Formats: sequence, structure tokens, C-alpha cells
Amino acid sequence: MLVHVVFMKFKDSTVIQTAKIRLEELRETVPSIVELEVGIDILHSQRSKDLVLITRFKDQAGYQRYATDPNHQVVLTWLKTQLIESSTVDYIQ
Repeated sequence: MLVHVVFMKFKDSTVIQTAKIRLEELRETVPSIVELEVGIDILHSQRSKDLVLITRFKDQAGYQRYATDPNHQVVLTWLKTQLIESSTVDYIQ
């Protein structure tokens, strides 16, 4: 299983809930996603990001299909206009 984790910091906190909804919708529209979880930060420490996306794929090929899926690309394009920064960790489980 390939696990893809993305930490996101937004320019405007009013779009975080919308981002969560849009990301969760990918569960239904991208077939290669095995599991998807989205969490919004509640502690707001200096080190915190605003949102985390955790996705699991059967293998790296599944992740590649996700990365190029048109539904994912639409959300990713929108996210890029909303984010201050993002970082990822990808690992085999």
C-alpha cells in the first residue's frame, strides 16, 4: 500500500471547510483511491498546518492514476490558488 500524506496551509481560513469537502468528494470520483481521510487542525500551534489529506493506494501505479485523474486535477488547480504552502510525505505501508 502506498500512503500519500499532504499538509496544507491556507491563505484564508474561510476556505478550509470547502477544501475538506472537495477533497472528500475525490473518494467517490477517483477509482484508484483505496482510503481517503481529511482532517482540519484544532490546536492551531505555531507548527500547525490547517489541513491534512491522507490517501492510500494499492500501489504506486494507483497513485500515478490518481495524480493524473481529471477530477483530482480540478481540485488540485483550485487548491494551488488557495494555499500558502503544502508539503508531502509518501511511503509504503
